[in-house]
Amino acid sequence: MEQPRHVCVITISVILALVHGGLAQDLRNVTEPKTPETCISLKASGGDDTEVIQSALNNCTQGKAVALSSGIFNAGHFKIPSGVSLLVDSNVTLKAIPNPRLYGPSTCGTLNSVGGGCWPFIEITGAKGSGIYGKGTIDGQGDQILTGKNHTWYDLIMNSSSTKRHNNPRLVKIKNSEDITLYQITLKNSPTFHLTTADTNGFTVWGITIKAPASVGNTDAIDPTGSQNVTIAHCNISVGDDNIAISAEHAPARYISVLNNYFGSGNGMSIGSGTHKGVSDVLVSGLTLSKTTNGILIKTDRTDGGLVTRITYDNICVYGAVKPINLDMTYFGFVGAREAEYRNITFNHVRVVTKGTYKFNGLSASNPIMVTMNDVHIAKGSKWHAKHINITGNILVDASGHCGWAGNNN
Repeated sequence: MEQPRHVCVITISVILALVHGGLAQDLRNVTEPKTPETCISLKASGGDDTEVIQSALNNCTQGKAVALSSGIFNAGHFKIPSGVSLLVDSNVTLKAIPNPRLYGPSTCGTLNSVGGGCWPFIEITGAKGSGIYGKGTIDGQGDQILTGKNHTWYDLIMNSSSTKRHNNPRLVKIKNSEDITLYQITLKNSPTFHLTTADTNGFTVWGITIKAPASVGNTDAIDPTGSQNVTIAHCNISVGDDNIAISAEHAPARYISVLNNYFGSGNGMSIGSGTHKGVSDVLVSGLTLSKTTNGILIKTDRTDGGLVTRITYDNICVYGAVKPINLDMTYFGFVGAREAEYRNITFNHVRVVTKGTYKFNGLSASNPIMVTMNDVHIAKGSKWHAKHINITGNILVDASGHCGWAGNNN
């Protein structure tokens, strides 16, 4: 292993800049959510339940929830109104019917040069105080043959490329909303991203499970984009792409807490790739990663980079990651005018118990990655690739064993 001590040199002025700015986290006082009272309970019909679910949601009293209480429900695209929630009870499954015609534009279910040409399965737009609750399951059926086709949503992902992009629906899409909650629910097999927010203030995800095949890309679990005051806690996530990806392409992403989660398969705890509007004030604490591709990943390039600052990783354990820490300012290799800056990136109490490759790729001597390491332990036999980075603190090559997980899904 190349000795990390050769890059652990930093001036005192930079050290002072690194500790300035206070604790990075959700500014709200977030506690475990409570499931709202029910306005109506529905039983599955065995057919297409979209209209029944939508009608019940539209007529539900503010502050209450429509309960899917019995059976296997099948539906296409529907919207959850402001102030109303959906409750999927235990032993109930809500399935997204694999028919592209139910998700809007004619482009849905095809490959083209643009991508993104579908409505989501569940949409929350311009809402306040809405949510999805319950110990049941929402199944995107990404692995099922599409109606009238001989392929699945996942086949479209596998056959996509830089010139042929898939048009698949997201499972849950939240936009321009406030105080949205997901609690206890299981999301699985989304045709593409499972849970995304855009321009949302106040977003709580607590005790949920997200599952998708490790072999299928573009199945991100939770993507808070251009959102603030976000808490993601006590979740169990195994997917084929980013477990969590915080980005800021059109609005700042800030005041975000990621607490006591477990990641199985996936691309790791990510920031980026779009950071143009700035990602700041993020706390990732109590995270266990087991056999992810990356452990901690910050990824940008010169086409959509921005300032990434006041990011704290605390009490992290990584097992079996190919790249336990990967901070890369030239992730896709594209060249443009929007260069990233990584400042005030802090690692506290980190254990990486298996060997891997550590990658730090800054832009230049005048724009390096600025990192502090406190009580960081890595395994023997690891590789170290560092370019344009200033690190202060201690890195000890003495880690071994396994990672436990103190979190739960309750």
